[in-house]
Amino acid sequence: MASLFRPTLRAVAARAVHTQVTAPITTPSALSLIRSQPSQYVVASVAGRKYLLTPRDLLTVPRLKDVKVGDVLRLSDIHELGSREFTIRGNPTIPPERVRVEATVVEHTKGQMEFIFKKKRRKGYERTVQHKQTYTRLRIGPIEIVEGASSSS
Repeated sequence: MASLFRPTLRAVAARAVHTQVTAPITTPSALSLIRSQPSQYVVASVAGRKYLLTPRDLLTVPRLKDVKVGDVLRLSDIHELGSREFTIRGNPTIPPERVRVEATVVEHTKGQMEFIFKKKRRKGYERTVQHKQTYTRLRIGPIEIVEGASSSS
């Protein structure tokens, strides 16, 4: 009965080949592997929250007060850079001289009307508070992986 649950030699060999990892030795070689892939992504912090971003994404974040429509922001807190087959994680972030990602401010907008109903039972107190949350929309630009960056690792 125990032989039914034992994997065959062929299954073990196939699994070993499938899970074999080709780990690059240095960070520049890892960056060149990611650069050779057709599409990349980054995990970056914008306005205190982490977002998974790809080029041409439209990102809605809480209102950024000190920017105007048309301003270009450079994202400096990049935590992870990857493609379909390779990923580099920062400790805690990837240095900005290795990866460049820019976001353009598209518009300042408001969300839908929110109704907050407040009540204190048996007191006759009822209030409805209405407000619209303000947002800023950003268009993510291309992800540029810099080739000639200073190699510290």
